[in-house]
Amino acid sequence: MHRAFGLTQKYRKRLELGDISEGTVLRWERCVTYLKEYLKSHKKAEDIPLRDVTLPLIDDFELWLRTEKRCGHNCAIRYISTIRSVIRDAVNYKWLDVDPFYGKTYSKKKTNREHLSEAELNAIMSLDLKVLPRLEAVRDVFVFCCFTGLAFSDVSTLTADKIVTDADGELWIRKHREKTDELSSIPLLEIPRQIIEKYSDHKKIIGTDRLLPVLSNQRCNGYLKEIADLAGITKKLTTHVARHTFACLSLDNHVSIETISKMLGHSNIKTTQTYAKMQDKTISEDLVKMRRKFDGVVMA
Repeated sequence: MHRAFGLTQKYRKRLELGDISEGTVLRWERCVTYLKEYLKSHKKAEDIPLRDVTLPLIDDFELWLRTEKRCGHNCAIRYISTIRSVIRDAVNYKWLDVDPFYGKTYSKKKTNREHLSEAELNAIMSLDLKVLPRLEAVRDVFVFCCFTGLAFSDVSTLTADKIVTDADGELWIRKHREKTDELSSIPLLEIPRQIIEKYSDHKKIIGTDRLLPVLSNQRCNGYLKEIADLAGITKKLTTHVARHTFACLSLDNHVSIETISKMLGHSNIKTTQTYAKMQDKTISEDLVKMRRKFDGVVMA
């Protein structure tokens, strides 16, 4: 009898064979943590046979995530989608005869993703945090992400072999995303290059092949709140704001949506169009160009 949590070892073996990404395994393991807690408190069980995963149970788990764990709608849907992909695998392997998700649809809510303006980013970069090294390191990694578009999870696994030199002598970051396994290709600009050099002898990375000292997402977000206060920024600063800032600043500086998509490692350009919506500044600048063309033209 196949049980839900027994799939973790199978996923680990598939990871070793290169069939799936580390991100896929990590998403399932995070989901398992919540599932175990839910089953223990609501079903008095440590595990569950796959055949007992029913739609009512899934709906109840989603409600539990949103109420007791205070997950937002989109966060809860991501966990449900992870379970759905596991169930789909189980059906394909003939471990299950019926897909409990059949006919069920889930949709995420559109969100206004926060990003920083150039002025706000400069305010963070200009903070003197030498007397607060715990904040300085988090600030520097955040700025690194603002200039590369990498997620914090990708920076935490960024190693020297992911920095390559092209035929023109320019440095690039070429790395598969932890979340999707899609390849990101990003020019290494001067500011992120300086940050890498700054931490080349940091105690937390000496003896490892990592390039930057990255804390857990939860601790980073806590420190980013302090950094935002020091910089006079009222926006809610989180690790993911850096990635969105990169996309929006790229748009503001007239980088094409196709190029941004490649740098962010998106497999579908529609994702990029949603992720980095057109900024008012860009629209205004484009209209200024058009207005100049028609300056002095008089209607007959």
